[in-house]
Amino acid sequence: MMQKQLDGLVTSMRFISKLPLKLLQTCATGISVIITKALPVKTPRYAKLNIEIAFPDASPEKIQQIYQSSAINELKSYFEFIHIWGNRTEKNLAMLHSVTGAEYLHEALAAKQGIVLIVPHFGTWEIMNAWVSQFTPMTIMYKPLKNSAVNKFVLQARSREQAHLVPTDETGVKQIFKALKSGGITAILPDHSPDHGGELIDWFGVPLYSSQLSAKMIQKTKARSLLLYALRNENEGFDMFIEPMSEEIYDTSKNGTLLIHKTMEALIRRYPEHYHWSYKRFKANPATSALYTLPNDKALALIRKIQTQSSTFGQ
Repeated sequence: MMQKQLDGLVTSMRFISKLPLKLLQTCATGISVIITKALPVKTPRYAKLNIEIAFPDASPEKIQQIYQSSAINELKSYFEFIHIWGNRTEKNLAMLHSVTGAEYLHEALAAKQGIVLIVPHFGTWEIMNAWVSQFTPMTIMYKPLKNSAVNKFVLQARSREQAHLVPTDETGVKQIFKALKSGGITAILPDHSPDHGGELIDWFGVPLYSSQLSAKMIQKTKARSLLLYALRNENEGFDMFIEPMSEEIYDTSKNGTLLIHKTMEALIRRYPEHYHWSYKRFKANPATSALYTLPNDKALALIRKIQTQSSTFGQ
C-alpha cells in the first residue's frame, strides 16, 4: 500500500510538471490564500513571526503585505520546481528570459580559479541550474529526500544538468574542495542552520548558528564568488541575476561567513516578498531554541530583548 502511494505521488508530480506554468502559479495563489486564511496550519505562523522578527520597525500593515505576498510566492516556487524538474533542459532554458550580470560568470570561468555560487532560499532558484550547466559541470551537495520515489524524481532532474551530486558530509566537502582547486564550480544555499557546529552570526539582528562552509571554500581555495537569484516575471518566465560578492570575501582576516549573510540579508531587504520565510531559522541559538513553541507575543518579546542586546553583534 505504501509503495502504491509513493508511486502515485510521483505520478502526480510528473503530471503537475507538464501543466502550463501560468496554471500552476494560479493554483498556488489560490491554495496559499486558503492555507494562510482558513486552515490552522503552523507553517504560515512561523513565516509571519520570522517577518516580524526581521522587520521590527515595519507597520502591521506592511508586515501583513510581506507575509501574504511571500506566502504566495513561496508556494508558487514549489510548483515551479516541480515544473522545472519534470521538463527538458531546453524548455527550462526557454523560460529563462534574461540574465543580468552574465559577464561575471564568464569572467570567473575564464580565470579558472573555481567558482562558489551563493544561492539563498529566494525566488525560484532551481531554474538557474539549466543556464549555468551550459557552460560548465557543477559539483553540488545533495541530501536524499526521505521519500525514495520523490527522491528519484528530483535526483534524475538535478543530475541531467551536468551536475555531479555529492553527499552532505565530510566526503562530499572534500570532493567540492578538490573540484574548486581544479577550477570547478559549486553552488551553496548557506542561509539555513547547520545540523551541528557553525558560528554565531548576526541575521536580522539575532545571533544565530550559521554554516561556515561557503566562506571556508572561498577563502581557502581563492575561488571566485557570485550571488545568484532568479525571479519570476509577468511573461510566464523568469529573470536571473548574477552579482559579484564584495572583494572583502577573499580577505582571510575578514569574517567571510558574516559577509555572506550580510549580502543575503541585503538582497532579502530589497525583495522581502520573494524570500522563503517558512523555515524556523531563528531558533538556531540556545536562547531561542524553543522560540516557535511560544505564543507570538512572548516569542517576539524574547527576540526583541536579544536584538537590543546584540545591536552591535558582529560589527
